[in-house]
Amino acid sequence: MKPFDTHAHLYDKAFDRDRDEVLSRTLEAVSFVVIPSENYETGLKALHLAETYGPVYAALGIHPHETKNADEETLKKIGDLAESSPKVKAIGEIGLDYHFFYSDKETQKKWFGRQIELAKDLDLPFLIHDREAHGDTLSILKEHRSSRMRGIMHCFSGSLETAEEMMKLGFYISFAGPLVFPKSRRLKEAARDIPLDHLLIETDSPYLTPPPHRGERNEPANVIFVAREIAKLKGLTVEKVVEETRKNGLRIYGIE
Repeated sequence: MKPFDTHAHLYDKAFDRDRDEVLSRTLEAVSFVVIPSENYETGLKALHLAETYGPVYAALGIHPHETKNADEETLKKIGDLAESSPKVKAIGEIGLDYHFFYSDKETQKKWFGRQIELAKDLDLPFLIHDREAHGDTLSILKEHRSSRMRGIMHCFSGSLETAEEMMKLGFYISFAGPLVFPKSRRLKEAARDIPLDHLLIETDSPYLTPPPHRGERNEPANVIFVAREIAKLKGLTVEKVVEETRKNGLRIYGIE
């Protein structure tokens, strides 16, 4: 059984010179891949790839960096596009980024909330980008809590306590390349203790390449290294981790 890369930006310009070859390797190495977007334009690119390749799916949303350019018209276009295509499986990636502040806090929080409501209206999960904003992320999620709210904490970087709060709200916890970094002690402790039925794996390609390919461009085939790290931490076989995280990915994305 092949792993499920639940988050890879395959429309990124880093793949412009050899995207077809990357997709060929991807489809040999993984069973499914979901391509999230950062704005309407990258959403169109993600959806084009999803409609071109059978095991590829898309998520549409406005990244916190891009919220400074957001407006209601764009949000409606994203919603209409998501509603019109069965290859769109989530809203995302959305959330908060307090590291770079390409958009100010209040703008980020406003559009995070608006997109949570969009996901609920469409009955879709959403993908959370949370960088150095754990407190506000949890606060906004609790404010918008409902039986229709569900999703993925993408590229998890928090503590076990944060993960436990997220799981109570109906979210899966997804680990990427940083889990494999030798000095990621806190992440490794969290991954060891989070129940396997709440775990996902991803690459966030082309970023966050895990060892032994650190320093190279990341791509979905490298998701196996995240699975291997989780297997080592939990004392499980890699096959078991691949199987269970694949099931979790199919479940949260509603892929038959």
